Amino acid sequence: MRLDVVSLAPESFTPLLSLGVIGRSFTAGIAALHLHNPRDHATDRYRKVDDEPYGGGAGMVLKPEPVFAAFEAIPCQGRRRVLLMSPQGTPLHQTDLQRWAGGYEQLVLLCGHYEGFDERIRSLADEEVSIGDFVLTGGELPAATIINGVVRLLPGTVGTAASLEEESHNSLLLEHPHFTRPAEFRGMEVPAILRSGDHRAIARWRFEQQQERTRQRRPDLHARWIQEQGSAAEGKGSSRPQEAELPGWKTEPASEAQREDSMQLRIGNGYDIHRLVSGRPLILGGQRLDHPAGLGLDGHSDADVLVHALMDALLGALGLGDIGRYFPPDDPRWKGADSLELLERVVGLIRERGWDVVNVDAVVVAEQPKLRPHIAAMQAAIASRLGVEPDRVGVKATTNERLDATGREEGIACHVVALLQRS
Repeated sequence: MRLDVVSLAPESFTPLLSLGVIGRSFTAGIAALHLHNPRDHATDRYRKVDDEPYGGGAGMVLKPEPVFAAFEAIPCQGRRRVLLMSPQGTPLHQTDLQRWAGGYEQLVLLCGHYEGFDERIRSLADEEVSIGDFVLTGGELPAATIINGVVRLLPGTVGTAASLEEESHNSLLLEHPHFTRPAEFRGMEVPAILRSGDHRAIARWRFEQQQERTRQRRPDLHARWIQEQGSAAEGKGSSRPQEAELPGWKTEPASEAQREDSMQLRIGNGYDIHRLVSGRPLILGGQRLDHPAGLGLDGHSDADVLVHALMDALLGALGLGDIGRYFPPDDPRWKGADSLELLERVVGLIRERGWDVVNVDAVVVAEQPKLRPHIAAMQAAIASRLGVEPDRVGVKATTNERLDATGREEGIACHVVALLQRS
């Protein structure tokens, strides 16, 4: 998308070019920013761009000639929308950002200044936009707000569509609360449901939190949402957030043979091996360890060979393939991913198919480092993601007595067996 800004303070927009994902979007060519200063189009010797208003009054007013000249020098590229920043404009909403990001190839943003602008400048705009009921010294901050909001919606700027779909105001409801590690901080605990691995239950909890948070903080939005739901006001309507459909992730309906299957237990085996390299962290069972030679495991995600083998065992028990089907190594979404979080997704899939984890048992094959001091922490971390007690997670360590690749410390391998039972 091409973004053109007409402003007397073009330097105000320079920080956008290096601002996180927005800056990377400009670097990657997803969006292009062009700045136009009306002062460069002033024709008098003093490069004058303002004048006193007819009829008198306080302050100076932006003249039409340099603004029109700057605007008319902008090349038109495909579908274009011209936006005038004004406190008299229509209040900005998320739906506006979505409309501009999805419907146009070029946005032109006109920034006022001084006391105001000559009324004839309004004729250039398709829309007048306000970011609130207050007055600023110019339209630069509103324009930067719009640029930020539009660019982050362009394909390729933010990693996943699901993360945008769940955000506040995307469906009138505010976004649900988020938590990360540690599970307990200064007496404040992460809700147990978020650590359960039950993704359907988590989706329900998040949806309920969206409704309650909106009702408490923005009753006006909640009332509009209820009105849109009609008979589905209790949350049963089509606006309920959908779970992300990853490649190969969608659960197919059980076949007649599967429904008649009387098997109550399933067993699966998993195996994985990763090379030891320098410059990488060593993560095993969700724990960061120190290798005597400063080595770590090579991989697209965090390369947690123990958790990877475990996921393969769980998937294999139900004939669902391996983790490469769900988290392809060439998919940038999983670069540096926490394998314990990937494990939660696999456990959610297992539960959707009607199965629970009974117990798992793992053998890690590594010459170094010594794993015994870390095994209890590994068991606890894995158990919390499986939704079982730590005593149902076996983790053992052995060496290969200096034989083969693992014995020569070229890598670390892991074997896992998992037992599932029908829910």
